[in-house]
Amino acid sequence: MQLKPRDLKEIIEDGKLVALTDFSSSSYFIYKGVPMGFEYELLSRFCDEIGVDLHMKPVADLDNIIDLLQEEEGDIIAANYTVTNQRRQEVAFTKPVLQTRQVLVQRMPDNWWNYNREQLDQQLIRNPVNLVGKDIHVRRHSAFYTRLLNLMDEVGGVINVKFAEGLGTEKLIEMVSKGQIEFTVADENVAVLNKTYYPNIDVRTPLSFAQNVAWACRPNSTALVDTLNNWLKSFKRTEAFAVIHMKYFKARTQHKQRVLSEYSSLSGTKISPFDNIIRAQSKRLNWDWKLLAAMIYQESKFMPNAQAWTGASGLMQLIPETAHRFGVDSNVFDPQQNIQAGVSFLEHLQDYWLDTLADTNRAIPFILASYNVGLGHVLDAQRLAEKHDGDPFNWDHVSTFLELKSQPQYYQDEVVRHGYCRGSEPVAYVRDILLLWEHYKNTPLAAKAERESILAHPAGHG
Repeated sequence: MQLKPRDLKEIIEDGKLVALTDFSSSSYFIYKGVPMGFEYELLSRFCDEIGVDLHMKPVADLDNIIDLLQEEEGDIIAANYTVTNQRRQEVAFTKPVLQTRQVLVQRMPDNWWNYNREQLDQQLIRNPVNLVGKDIHVRRHSAFYTRLLNLMDEVGGVINVKFAEGLGTEKLIEMVSKGQIEFTVADENVAVLNKTYYPNIDVRTPLSFAQNVAWACRPNSTALVDTLNNWLKSFKRTEAFAVIHMKYFKARTQHKQRVLSEYSSLSGTKISPFDNIIRAQSKRLNWDWKLLAAMIYQESKFMPNAQAWTGASGLMQLIPETAHRFGVDSNVFDPQQNIQAGVSFLEHLQDYWLDTLADTNRAIPFILASYNVGLGHVLDAQRLAEKHDGDPFNWDHVSTFLELKSQPQYYQDEVVRHGYCRGSEPVAYVRDILLLWEHYKNTPLAAKAERESILAHPAGHG
């Protein structure tokens, strides 16, 4: 752990905010190669405001999320996190991001569509008193468990709470829908959203009054909390906030299409329609295929017919000379030919940089920048870095001088051979690809064999 607490100043100096989150349809997921989620989009706006990159760090077991925050594995918890007095003893909450309440999630009877509202109410639990003796699955350290303990005192009976180890709220809702468990508890905003995916669940029985959902920081991150609060106070009044909220919690049909798509990290197994080609071609580079996928998305948004005013075409945006040189036989818009030629060009660049930088991870930013802006401009930036006592083999140093190549005193320097360069573009290009690669690495695309059984055991009622 750092000797000095990590607060806003350290985050800005580091250039990134790390958010501890969960993969869910409300917080954070990937759809068609693009990071999405209500909390992701809000935090992205905040990070733009303070001038840092946003790094999302999914947490497999949310029961450990406060420990990870305190260990400085992240700077903020953004996971539809309910404000409770117990949690206030360990974290500092921001102003509310939204308000919701806890509801019971239960499965409707077979042929439920043949029932009217009154008949359904007779079949379902509408009075929390009737939960006495029932099994309800929730996470051990969730606000739902705390609420069930209080509810037991209120109704004067024991509810059989079973702990759902390592399973998130949306997975438990799915298990209710499939009849694998009988009940769970969820925040109403998440429950209503999930009813769009699982129409056979009922979420109309409230178990609490309205509660605040907020972001959580370490208590000593006072500057970060103050800045977040000021930003939230202002941003929540904007049309942009209303649009983001509507996108995830009101426009449910469109959101359902995203979440249930084969290109969603929540339910699908693909990043793009070209994953098989990308996987095969990435082996030629000895790259993680998700890095090549991130680069292709950055180049063309996975649109095989993409064309730029520069004459670049196809998925990897090849100019005619490069396409011909590296093997496009007939059709630059053909995904196989385009990716194969683009990877051949990357191989050529990688061979050059690995002669200088033996470590592939160190070489990748140089390779990407060279692909984007040309090898010559990157070499110019290296020479400038060396002249100004920087490390010509450290991308952080080289990228600084690549950006400075837009200024006359640098692009007219005697060590510069390729003149003016709008260097901010290749620097942003590299940064955006590496950030997107990080998002893709977060996604559980390689293994969708989820646990269909739950390791649970009864909890005491306190």
